[in-house]
Amino acid sequence: MSIVDGEARRILRRHQVKAGTGLSRQTCYRRLRAGTFPLATAPGECMIGWRAADIERFLANPARYGAAASRPQSDAHDARAVS
Repeated sequence: MSIVDGEARRILRRHQVKAGTGLSRQTCYRRLRAGTFPLATAPGECMIGWRAADIERFLANPARYGAAASRPQSDAHDARAVS
């Protein structure tokens, strides 16, 4: 999974994240709650996704990833505790 310049802001849906990371839905959400997976964003009322750039950073070093350090505080509207 590699990001081209124009795709850095692209939103990935859950099935795309699962395919790219190899992690199950439950593992993604468990790690999200633990702060070891990128924060999800809610671009629509009934939609959830992840920024492609955040997933790319996660894939660069999953064992040492920390969600809090990867995003600016201005993203307060993001889904923080999705289940």
